[in-house]
Amino acid sequence: MRKLTSKAEDARKNRRNQIFLGMILVFIMLFSVLGYSFQGNVGENAESTDKINYNGFEFTKQGDFWLLNKNEINFIFKNNPKEVSAIYFSGKLIDYENKMLYVYSESAEAESEIRANMFQFVAGIENACPENSNCSGNLPVKKCDENFIIIKESEEERITRDMNCIFLEGSGEELIKVADEFLFNILDVRQ
Repeated sequence: MRKLTSKAEDARKNRRNQIFLGMILVFIMLFSVLGYSFQGNVGENAESTDKINYNGFEFTKQGDFWLLNKNEINFIFKNNPKEVSAIYFSGKLIDYENKMLYVYSESAEAESEIRANMFQFVAGIENACPENSNCSGNLPVKKCDENFIIIKESEEERITRDMNCIFLEGSGEELIKVADEFLFNILDVRQ
C-alpha cells in the first residue's frame, strides 16, 4: 500500500528531483567541455569534427554539443547560431558579472544550458519563484529588481525584458533554442 503524502511534500520532492536532474546535466555539460579542452589535437580524429564559423566565432561540434572558446573561456550549446532563429536582445554579459542570478524554469534542459554557461561569470545561481506566481516548494520569491531569468512555456518564441527580469519563452524543445539565442546575444555572437 502506498503511503499518503501531502501536496506540499509531493511538490517539494518533485522540485528536489528536478534540481537533482538539472545538476546532473550541468555536471555532464561542464565536464564535457573540460574534457574537450584537455583533449587537444589527437591525430586524424581531431580533423574530423564539424566546425562552423559564425561572425568570426568558431563553433566545434563535440558529440551532441557545440563548443565555443571565447577569450580562453569555453561555452557549450545544444545548437549553433545557424540552427537557431535570430531573436534580437540588447543585453550584455557585463550586466550579470559578479552578481547573483536567479532562475525559474519550466524546462530542465534550457535551465542547464543557462547554468552551464553563466556560472563562470555570476556570483551564484539560485532557483527562485517569480512574484505573483504559484510555485511549488520553498523557493524564495523574487522581483524584477534583481537579475532573474524566467524560462517558461509559450506558443511564441521570444526574449523579453522587464527591468532586470529576462523572459525566455518558447514551446517544448524550442525553449533550449531560445536559451541558446539569449546566450549568443549576451556573448556578442549575434551582432
